[in-house]
Amino acid sequence: MDYQAPRGTQDILPEDQTCWRYVREKGEAIAQRYGYSRIDTPTFEDARLFTRTVGEETDIVTKEMYTFADRGGSDLTLRPEGTAPVCRAYIEHGMASRPRPVKLYYLASIFRYDRPQAGRYREHHQFGFELFGEADAAADAEVIEMAWRFYRELGLITLPVQINSIGCPECRSAYLSALKNYYATCLDTACSDCKTRYHKNPLRLLDCKKPDCRAAAVKAPHAVEYLCQDCKIHFDKLIAFLGAVEIPFEVNHRLVRGLDYYSRTVFEIQPAEEGAQSTIGGGGRYDSLIGQLGGEHTPAVGFATGIERIIINLKRQNVAVPGMPAPRFFIAWLGDAAGLAAFSLTAILRQAGINLIQSLSGRSLKAQLRQASSLGAEYALIIGDSELCKQEVVLRDLLRSTQRSLPLEGIVESLRSV
Repeated sequence: MDYQAPRGTQDILPEDQTCWRYVREKGEAIAQRYGYSRIDTPTFEDARLFTRTVGEETDIVTKEMYTFADRGGSDLTLRPEGTAPVCRAYIEHGMASRPRPVKLYYLASIFRYDRPQAGRYREHHQFGFELFGEADAAADAEVIEMAWRFYRELGLITLPVQINSIGCPECRSAYLSALKNYYATCLDTACSDCKTRYHKNPLRLLDCKKPDCRAAAVKAPHAVEYLCQDCKIHFDKLIAFLGAVEIPFEVNHRLVRGLDYYSRTVFEIQPAEEGAQSTIGGGGRYDSLIGQLGGEHTPAVGFATGIERIIINLKRQNVAVPGMPAPRFFIAWLGDAAGLAAFSLTAILRQAGINLIQSLSGRSLKAQLRQASSLGAEYALIIGDSELCKQEVVLRDLLRSTQRSLPLEGIVESLRSV
């Protein structure tokens, strides 16, 4: 065959849809329970939306974005993350006038040019939610609680939530100065990316996954030691709120997340299964992002999780996922006249809301019943010349190998009572 799915993408086959449906339905259910409304944004946006918000020196912008010029000469980018497009929509549609907090969730494809590996694709899918208009630490705690309970309701076992505070722009400068002074003694063993980060984005030094760089980060100064009074009060309140709802957490001083728009709270959640991808979801507060995009200052906090990584961990942890419902009824027929009658009856039953599948060829009855069993149907409705004359159908119980006749008149009510 000449054509295959592009590297780093995948086809989600019918047999895979059970897990996908399970995760989406759980996500939408918990979002609605916490008062979130769904939003869908375009697959591509003005490229400047991401260079301005994600950060020009981040790996996403410098290495991973799919950017192209359209025929009108505009630079567009396939969505590499979900928060910035939702913020753009929040401003564009005047959502600041709505009762606060404004709560939005999304299910979206995300595109990043990255080295494909288990749970990491160049096109992957995210479930995320964003809360706008509330600065109190209670909002951070609710978002973290909602994320943690989402995983628990899926049946996943997770490690304690990793949290940190990276402060606000006012108190972060002192921390960045201390961080640079410390790393000045470690640059000889740092990777090439970290040598660049040292000058352009020192906070990201703590986020490097290379062994030597991770070892250096262990002894690096802690951001919480440089927090201003307001940021310290906010972080202490967050810890108190999480304790009040018994969400297990640990303070991780190396946690910074990979996007430049975060301030104060950042958090990540990791699966307990050994060997799984280290993080399945995370988020944080981004109080300056709406203002940065031209809107009025709006405190905000959010979370996102990769659906592919969730599914990997569902399988690793042997979580029992409910199967897709099979059709209860299958219509089999013998003879041309019976075939027309079966086709008409199928339409009537489907319009009445009864799920069923009909045979589309006049094969032997044995072959048709074998097809019904393979599809997981509980009952077969059989129509032949004899049944047409009597204006009835044979209802065969495929599990118990019993059967009885039903009149065509009132068949909808008869099947609903089966």
